[in-house]
Amino acid sequence: MNYPVHIVAAGGLIENDEGKILAVKSPDRGWEIPGGQIEAGESITDGLKREIKEETGIDIEIGKLVAVHSNIGNRTQPHGNSPIATIVSFGFTGKAISGKLTTSDESLEVKWFDREQILGVINEEFTRDKVRYMLNYNGRVAYLVFSRDPYIFYDVQYL
Repeated sequence: MNYPVHIVAAGGLIENDEGKILAVKSPDRGWEIPGGQIEAGESITDGLKREIKEETGIDIEIGKLVAVHSNIGNRTQPHGNSPIATIVSFGFTGKAISGKLTTSDESLEVKWFDREQILGVINEEFTRDKVRYMLNYNGRVAYLVFSRDPYIFYDVQYL
């Protein structure tokens, strides 16, 4: 029997005291909200805090779970040697509590954007859709199903 393999990730819609949203400029994808893959033995929330600190220099307090994203597309590693697993990503709100904006190997730039600006700076359509649903949180968690490369939006449900 083959067991399914999933990558678990998390992203944060992080606000500062002025209500601005934290974003990172990835070397591969352009502007996006910070986050990344959860490591083995790590909780989702601890992994999100770690990823945001690594990418931005900012310590956060996690707020609400507002979205779950399932990337079900078949993709291969950049060098084409093996498939990439399905990615399940959890989208949280959060608040910056300390730290100073700092770049890393994963972030060419780190910046605060007005809520009205953030969607306009995101290049990739699938990332824009994920953030749009997070910004428009209505009290119910949005569950989005899509594939990437090419981007196909399949469904959204509110849980």
